[in-house]
This record gives sequence, structure tokens and C-alpha cells, in this order.
Amino acid sequence: MSSAIAARTSASASSRPWIAHYPDGVPADIDVAGLETLAEMLRRCGRDFANRPAFESFGHRITYADLMGAAERVAVWLQRQGLRKGDRVALMMPNVMAYPAALFGTLIGGFTVVNVNPLYTARELAHQINDSGAKVLFVLENFAHVVEEALPETPHLRHIVVTKPGDMLGLKGTIVNVVSRYVKKAVKGFSLPGSHNLSAVLGTTGALAAVDVSLDDVAFLQYTGGTTGVAKGATLTHRNVAANVAQCSAWFSPRLSRHPGENVMVTALPLYHIFALTCCCLFMMRIGACCLLIANPRDIPGFVKTLKSRPFTMMSGVNTLYNALANNPDIKGVDFSRLIFAVAGGMATQAAVAKTWKALTGVPICEGYGLSETSPVVCVNSPDIAEFTGTIGYPVSSTEIAIRDEDGEDVAAGSPGELCVRGPQVMAGYWQRPDETAKVMTADGFFRTGDVAVLQDDGQVKIVDRIKDMVLVSGFNVYPNEVEDVIASHPGVMEAAVIGLPDEHSGEAVTAYVVRRDPALTAEELRAHCRETLTAYKVPRQIFFRDTLPKTNVGKVLRRVLREEATAGR
Repeated sequence: MSSAIAARTSASASSRPWIAHYPDGVPADIDVAGLETLAEMLRRCGRDFANRPAFESFGHRITYADLMGAAERVAVWLQRQGLRKGDRVALMMPNVMAYPAALFGTLIGGFTVVNVNPLYTARELAHQINDSGAKVLFVLENFAHVVEEALPETPHLRHIVVTKPGDMLGLKGTIVNVVSRYVKKAVKGFSLPGSHNLSAVLGTTGALAAVDVSLDDVAFLQYTGGTTGVAKGATLTHRNVAANVAQCSAWFSPRLSRHPGENVMVTALPLYHIFALTCCCLFMMRIGACCLLIANPRDIPGFVKTLKSRPFTMMSGVNTLYNALANNPDIKGVDFSRLIFAVAGGMATQAAVAKTWKALTGVPICEGYGLSETSPVVCVNSPDIAEFTGTIGYPVSSTEIAIRDEDGEDVAAGSPGELCVRGPQVMAGYWQRPDETAKVMTADGFFRTGDVAVLQDDGQVKIVDRIKDMVLVSGFNVYPNEVEDVIASHPGVMEAAVIGLPDEHSGEAVTAYVVRRDPALTAEELRAHCRETLTAYKVPRQIFFRDTLPKTNVGKVLRRVLREEATAGR
């Protein structure tokens, strides 16, 4: 044992035994007192790494200096629309170059970012806009027709900025826009009177009025469904997210010195998702790396073609993405010689996928764990592991975990219990929902994750199962109550229950069990009904009709019994 490890062991063995197993160079704690706001960090990085490429999309690179210049113009434009510090700005875009410009402009202007999944239906969009109180929405034109449909239900939305896939890509952007519109996927018609084009916003001149952004100001409302199925905004302050960026830096930076100034993160996960937002976007900015944006990761052949054309040192993804890449026949032509680590999160990584990936690249998948409510990283494996571990690794610096039973008492080492987290990355609470916040926070300040875990003797944490009935479809959360409500709204339905069942392509598939009111109701008719108000990945893959649903003696539907019956029959 090195002297550094010995010191950490003596200081923290009783409260944080995992620190003794930290990789060399990783501190037990980050400097919480010395944290910068995200606005300060972005401005500093714009200066320190001015000439380095910050993002790359469709072969076009933008430097830190140019990106921060665009962000400043976005911030000035927002101020001139009458927005004040703390006002919410919604971003509804996939991984296009306009996203980081709008994101950083919102942050340096002292406003709050509301990330919106661009695949949302009008109903889902309207709820998030109204709940957050967003006054401005940036949207890629491919999804503007959804905004048009939602407008009558979003009376407080003042301004809409429409972006195009080729925005901020120079001459190449013109080609990208033509291809996007006429070759790959036609943009549906839309009418948004009074909307603005991003190009006009970026033409704004003048200086940004001084704004005092503090660590306790709200940086993000990151929406996540809850056990009730109601989408709630996890309130993430500058302190929360900056702390998690610092925790990621403390954990991974010792391994990144091999290619100083040349690190490239393959960013296929959407930046509006908390995993990619912190670990790919903001963390990469902090260390002066480049994010290689993949606008459409479902186009695996196109994704592989991009990987062949650009050297990279890091990757992030979910189990299904690694699986799809590893099984593409052209992936053998990709040069993985510079790859330092490949991080996975969002859903459980399957051992078979990890084995195939290691054989292909020579680099094991480094799995981590987090939630929107924790900014997100709680635990992660050591980046220098030789093989996939099947665990979520160790709690990161300045993080405490507790494994507790139903009564809130700590369980014995090695015993399963609910994973609870305390640290600077834990959210300030759910936006305007103190009742929901109280349900997940303990008296001693721990966040209850709703996941069952075990703390192993070697300090690693292993997830056993989920307490919540949440379904994970390719890393995205689907909440049964929401789907059940939509199904039950069909006049031909008496009762419905929704669960997730294993699926080799998406991890889990949404499955519905329905008691019909109308005997003539078909599964396809019911799916069509769901598509009207649910994002595609929330629509049940399978629908089974039954005469009754299993219930408790007080009438509560037992989803657990449905899962047991389904898995027993496989």
C-alpha cells in the first residue's frame, strides 16, 4: 500500500472505506470551497483554450474562442428580449452545433437551462414548458411542428428560436441543411409567427450587461419522471453541476495526460441527457478537450464512418449503443489505438456486450452510475481497470453513500438495501415540489435513489435491482403510470398495467396488460392511440389482453406479479 493510500485509509476508513481502493492520483475530496460557477468556468476555458477545437460536427470544428463568442451573442440577445437573471430558457435540440452555443449563452447570461427531449409529443412539451415557466425555446426545425401544436397550451412562452442542422457549420452547413431537408429526412411544415432564426440571434451586437451569477443560482431544471409518473424538474445549481464536473475531472484526469490538448470525446449520447451534459460537454470543456458530436447515433453505418475519419481518445455510451457498434461489420476498420477509456451509464451494461467490446477495442467498458438528481455521477469504475467488473465502481470524491433498509437504518456490509447518496452534486430539490422533495431526502441529508445495491468488501458498489417500476428503454426513462394513464384514456379500455420486460435491442421493452371494455379493441388500435400523445419509445412494444389484473386486497395492481408471470413463461 502506498503512503498516499495509507493516509486516505486512516482518515476515512470508518465513514468511506472505498477511498482506500481509489486509483493513484485521485483525491478523497474535491475543493468544494474553490468551485467556480459554470459561467466562470466557461469564460475561463474560452480564454485558456481559445484556439483549441471545442466541438466538431459533420467534419466542421469550432474553437473555444469562437464558440464562446457565439454564446455571448446568444446571452446578449436573451437580455434584450427582457429576460432577467434566473429566467428559464428551454433547449429542444439533438447533438447539433447550435446546442452548445445556446447552452453556454444561457448559462453565462445567468439564466436557467431547461433541457427538452426533441422527441417529445406536444403534450409532453407543453407540460415541461408550463411547469418550468420557460419564456424562450430554442428548437431544431425538424421538431418545430411539435412546438406549433403545443403553442395554444403554452401561453407564457414568449420567444421561439428555430435552428437548422447546419447552423454554425460555415459553408459545409449549407450542404448539411440541404441533405437534412431533402435527402435524409424532410422537415415537416410548420408555422411559428414571430419566431426567430438562430442566424439572426447570432448577428446580435453589443456587450453583455453585467450579471452576478453565484454558485447557489439554478443552472438547470433537468426533468425526470418520478414514482408517480409526473415529470419533475431536478433543480441543479451551479454548485451541484460544477462539483460533479470537478469530481469527474479528479477521477479521470490522471489518465488523460497521454494526449494533452488532443483529447476527443465521441459524444453520441444526446447532450440534453444529464449523462452527456456533464460527462461529455461540461467536463470536456473544463479540460480543454473536443466533443465529437454524433447527431444521429441510430445511423450506425454513418456513425462508424465518422469514427473512421476522426482520431479519438474517449467514448461514452449505453449498453445498446456499444452493442450496435460492436456488431457492425465495418467497425473493424476503426482505429482504436488512441482510445483511453470507454464509459457506460444510463442502463446496465451486459457482460456479453462488454466482452465483445473489449475483444474489438482492447479497452474494457468502464461502467458508472448516476441520476438526474445527482448531476449525475455518483459512482464509477476506475478508468484503469483491465476487465469489465459488473459493478458501478466506487463513489466519487466528496461523496458519501449509505445502504439502508425500509426503516432507514444502515444494513450490514454485503447486505442489499436502498442506495442513498450525500454530496455536493445532490440536487437542491424538485422544482416547486417540496412534497416530492421530502419523499426522497432523508433527515440527515441523503438522497434516496430508489435502487437496491450492495457495498462489496473491496469498496465497489453493485446494483441489485430497482425499487421503482421505471422502465429503461435504451437508457431513457419510461414511467408506467404515465403510459397507463394514456392507455386508460381510450374508451375501449377498462384497466391497464405497464411493466418493462428484457429486450436484446433496447435493454427493456414497454409491455402493457389491458382489460378491455370493448371486446373489439385491437392492440394496433391501442398503439395508434398511444402514439398520439407519447414519444415513440414510450409506446408499448407488446400489448396483452386479459380478463383481470392481479391486485392486492385493497385493489392496487401488482406489476411485480405480471413480471414474474412473464419471466416464468420465457
